Amino acid sequence: MGPNSNPAKVLVVAGTHGNERNGPWLLEHWRSRPGALQSHGLELELVLGNPAAHSQNRRYLERDLNRCFAPSLLADASLDGADLQRARELLLSHGPAGEAPCLVVLDLHSTTSAMGNALVVYGRRPADLALAAGVQGLLGLPIYLHEADHAQTGFLVESWPCGLVIEVGPVPQGVIQAQICRQTQLGVEAALEVLAAAQRGPLRLPAELVVHRHLGSLDLPRRPDGSPAACLHPALQHRDWHPLQPGDPVFLDSHGATLGFVPPRGLEGQPVWPVFVNEAAYGEKGIALSLTSRECWPVSSEWPLALEALSNRLAQRGAPL
Repeated sequence: MGPNSNPAKVLVVAGTHGNERNGPWLLEHWRSRPGALQSHGLELELVLGNPAAHSQNRRYLERDLNRCFAPSLLADASLDGADLQRARELLLSHGPAGEAPCLVVLDLHSTTSAMGNALVVYGRRPADLALAAGVQGLLGLPIYLHEADHAQTGFLVESWPCGLVIEVGPVPQGVIQAQICRQTQLGVEAALEVLAAAQRGPLRLPAELVVHRHLGSLDLPRRPDGSPAACLHPALQHRDWHPLQPGDPVFLDSHGATLGFVPPRGLEGQPVWPVFVNEAAYGEKGIALSLTSRECWPVSSEWPLALEALSNRLAQRGAPL
């Protein structure tokens, strides 16, 4: 595509899942009172991710919008449906070569799990890691690095050159809570502060990035007909980001018997930390909790350079995208 006369912006998406209400409430607040969000001089595009699902207070209509951005799905003309069509619309409108182009996306989510204010990064793109490191340096937020999971793909932020998910919980689906909104706004403002600093350059980042790298997921024990044979053990509820040892209580069966943690094959003897513990929306995906390893990575010199280059493109009006 040739030069675009529109300046690229930072895309802020909320309501990618229609029953997550806190992000959309913030969008309306920021639209009615633009000064309520510290944008650090960056131009923003505020977008409701899935209006149709939001209007029905449903996570999605036919297909999880936050799994609709796999290139194979987007390119398959034989596949239709409201959610997949919405993914295509978002890219046509606000993709890097869209009508109102954006180069960075912040996708706002809430969870029923006790994640606190956290970041989710998909893969290891240098600009993503730089942005996450900058936010972690400002707010100390934990980072869930999701990678190498072939069962869960097609995430929204992967369709933009740089993107983060800001995930805040616990909060029930369909419920707005002031504290969840406040934590979400703090995460957005910190990300925008890092992007603005990258525009000015050189970007200073912490020496290390602490990540919880995805290792796999556990489902509830199930009967032959697929119904749950146990529920999450109360000792594990609200224990996201806490280490899980072999034998620790994980599930409780219908007879009151405790089922201890048995490390999956390949993870024996390796410390693990659970995240998205008992997330309400993940039951249909066969996930009762995900397992991670806690790792400290030295910050590469390539990361800030990648984010600086991207941030400078945000400042260049009419620059080729």
